Amino acid sequence: MHSFNKIDLKALSYFCEILGDDRVSTDASILQKHASDETEDLVYPPEVVLFVATTEEISKVLAYCNEHHFPVTVRGGGTGLSGGALAIYGGVVLNMQGFNKILSIDEQNLQAIVEPGVITEVLQNAVKEKGLYYPPDPSSKGTCFIGGNVSENSGGPRAVKYGVVKDYVLNLEVVLANGEIIWTGANVLKNATGFNLTQLMVGSEGLLGVITKIVLKLIPYPDKNLLMLVPFPSAERACEAVAKIFQAGYTPSALEFMERDAIEWSLKFSTEPSVLPIGDSVQAHLLIEVDGKEDAVLMQEIEGIASVLEQLGCDEILFADNEAEKNRLWKLRRSVAEAVKAHSIYKEEDTVVPRASLPLLLKKVKNLGKEYGFKSVCYGHAGDGNLHVNIVKGDLSDSQWENDLPKAIHRLFEYVHELGGTISGEHGIGLVQKEYMPIVFNKTQLELMSGIKNLFDPNGILNPGKVFPTC
Repeated sequence: MHSFNKIDLKALSYFCEILGDDRVSTDASILQKHASDETEDLVYPPEVVLFVATTEEISKVLAYCNEHHFPVTVRGGGTGLSGGALAIYGGVVLNMQGFNKILSIDEQNLQAIVEPGVITEVLQNAVKEKGLYYPPDPSSKGTCFIGGNVSENSGGPRAVKYGVVKDYVLNLEVVLANGEIIWTGANVLKNATGFNLTQLMVGSEGLLGVITKIVLKLIPYPDKNLLMLVPFPSAERACEAVAKIFQAGYTPSALEFMERDAIEWSLKFSTEPSVLPIGDSVQAHLLIEVDGKEDAVLMQEIEGIASVLEQLGCDEILFADNEAEKNRLWKLRRSVAEAVKAHSIYKEEDTVVPRASLPLLLKKVKNLGKEYGFKSVCYGHAGDGNLHVNIVKGDLSDSQWENDLPKAIHRLFEYVHELGGTISGEHGIGLVQKEYMPIVFNKTQLELMSGIKNLFDPNGILNPGKVFPTC
């Protein structure tokens, strides 16, 4: 375990020298704003926030912090769900909002070079204007930063067809803990030259370096899509239907699962009037999209999928007839997490299993809920086997919440591992999941990862206290 020094007046003076007084803040309100993200109700104020804007500035800051043993935490859009951007040892927070430029969109090679502070939806809209597509789209795409997406290897609904962030990152500019600046790869689609440092950085949660430029692969934009909402009388039956769709030879561009409470809470949370009827017998929905270039092909796919689902006993299917209806259904799905958070204190577990095992996972969640007395609201990217399990505190006592619930989560994760899955599909490990890492990794595996961390960051200044379990 590394020890860290407190930020002193000399350090503040140095930061002001390289950034200017207006981009160095110890103001209590600014520190408080950077003390939490979207992870539960955790609060860890830093000692100073630095509003950096260039690679060279970050290089100077890291070199100084490394020499003086100041912990450094990088912060993007503050939308994280695992506590990855929380400065649990105080120190420096690097605010990346100044890195907000799309540096180039290469229409010939279908690539974009962006800074990490670009909002995901801003990039998607910019490349769409040129007929191109960047598919990863987390629910927070309107506020999350590309840099955070890379650090967490984010996914989103369309990962089922198009993959996750790692499938689109070609090259990265990174500042190492000692201030050295490197590029991790090359701006090419194939690269068998040495170890793949680019993919090592993707999903590294800020532990290995600070990303300052990102080269992304783009694809042609699929300008046509069809969307349907499929109700089921049983949540487990809805989960069973997921694998059947793929077994029948179809690959939707999105395949989302929402149990009844997820939709009902989202409808109550919405400020818009709803005309979506939910029959008394309905216990879950699948939201299914197909996309492409040809209307006839898409109609054939959606009809084929509907036929599969009808054979499995779904209720009446709702087809979205226009863009407004499609947007309304997607907004409903994307607002589930906010609705749950507004309803109660909660914990969200980001489980992922082979998709055919989804019914088993859902059944286990509900059985654990009965045993430990908690209520859960489940939804997620069913096409990937990625189930978000929201456990709400409800009537649980503080003692049950703090002492008994971790035991239930531990048992859930053990079962996920038994099914061949893992404990995070897209939210990362960060602070809140690190103690569960030994469930899915043995001592040798954890030592290998810890060794990589020590090689990149010998003094342990980068995002300390995350990912690796305490001993």
